[in-house]
Amino acid sequence: MIILENKLNNLKLKALITGATSGLGKSIAEGFADAGYKVIATGVGQIPKNKSNIEFCSLDVLDEASIKKKIEKIDYLNVLINAAGIIVRHKELQPHIFSQVVDVNLNGTMRVCSEARSLLSKSKGSIINIASMLSYFGGGVVPGYSASKGGIVQLTKSLSIAYSQDQIRVNAIAPGWISTPMTEELKLDTKRNENIINRTPMGRWGEPKELVGPALFLSSKAASFITGTVLNVDGGYACM
Repeated sequence: MIILENKLNNLKLKALITGATSGLGKSIAEGFADAGYKVIATGVGQIPKNKSNIEFCSLDVLDEASIKKKIEKIDYLNVLINAAGIIVRHKELQPHIFSQVVDVNLNGTMRVCSEARSLLSKSKGSIINIASMLSYFGGGVVPGYSASKGGIVQLTKSLSIAYSQDQIRVNAIAPGWISTPMTEELKLDTKRNENIINRTPMGRWGEPKELVGPALFLSSKAASFITGTVLNVDGGYACM
């Protein structure tokens, strides 16, 4: 319905998505492009070739000057999705690695939100941050990731209050266990994979494309009175 509405009305829509050159972010970028958005999809490392409605480009969320420079080149913006993130299993118990993970996942999100605020205020746009099931549960081998994603939930709530004066809505999506390169190691661990599936009421892993609909909804007029909310997309995992 949202895709059809955008295309029928020929809406001028633009989304900036960080961490969108692979994994969840890339799937969301492709879904928004299909829905009629012009998408600026950023990331680090290998940058894919541009597709219809998607401009892929390099951006490090640790680099405040580069973020500022990139956003200054954008003429208008309706949606910001913060999907940039890293996880370093086991090594996050070392304080310097813990700090690096938090700096990317949490501080990086804040850097981009702050720089994009002025543009989003002009369109009365919205922000979607990517949280996690580990926003709620501890992660013994990923304390940095878990702490940063818990921080994303509180940052989302806090910015929803602070940015409301600019009529910017700020929400988050908390994915459950989604099949991506980041989770491949867990899927290959027979015991861990079995535990995840057994705890998930829907009895399977999610697919990256299953985050597109929720993100489009939170970005749309249909969600015009929703802000400060965290939407679980987890197959019921958090209910168990």
